[in-house]
Amino acid sequence: MNQRRPIGVFDSGVGGLTVVRALRARLPGEDIVYLGDTARVPYGSKSPRTVERYSLTCLQFLLAHDVKLVLIACNTASAQALPALIAASPVPVIGAVDPGAESALAASTGRRVGVIGTLGTVRSGAYERALTARDPATRVTALACPLLVPLAEEGWVDDDVAAAVARRYLTELFVRDPDIDTIVLGCTHYPLLRDVLARTAAALAGRPIAIVDSASAMAEAAAQALGGDVTDRRAHAGALACFATDISRLDELAPRFLGEAVTSFELVDL
Repeated sequence: MNQRRPIGVFDSGVGGLTVVRALRARLPGEDIVYLGDTARVPYGSKSPRTVERYSLTCLQFLLAHDVKLVLIACNTASAQALPALIAASPVPVIGAVDPGAESALAASTGRRVGVIGTLGTVRSGAYERALTARDPATRVTALACPLLVPLAEEGWVDDDVAAAVARRYLTELFVRDPDIDTIVLGCTHYPLLRDVLARTAAALAGRPIAIVDSASAMAEAAAQALGGDVTDRRAHAGALACFATDISRLDELAPRFLGEAVTSFELVDL
């Protein structure tokens, strides 16, 4: 892999910018090309066949930009389309599920893991398979939490509304398994709600609960995949090029997920 080639990241929407944010913190010298398929969001409620088809078009877009590595920020696409993407890609492809599962097992003390995500991710059973393949003794409890996505997009991430929704979902999660000690945030939107989720989980469990952010886990996996072929020792930050299939509200939403101003999104048609 050529050091000057960028890393490619795609997501069904703007939530994948949390992965870009983690990448820029972990590998600040790397150039990044980001694609948000905002015209076809959400992927989480669509069929696996449709998710795979959409994901393959996103992959081809990134490959056309000569990327050296592809990160599938979307947990649903990672759960439902990863084998097809790996087969179609001449460069390494990293999904969200495996790095998240590895981080969860590293954080868990009792092998009782909760996973929250979109309906598509939860229905796929991808996290359960990834976790139990690594340690068959692990008990996994998964719950779809669809209302967390609009909360993140509205910026309602640490108020009474967010706290009430978090309590409603996490109460159900702990009813299913009161001994959960680690929760995986299985959606790129959820890191924005990390604080309220952590507080609510600890209050319900009566003890601290480890919260695993798949965005940070993916950034670490990218660093490991690149090995010595990284440019994080550059004197300046890497460039970020952002593309989207629809640009409605991006000026408002993107900075919330990226944690910094976004110069612009270029509109593309897939």
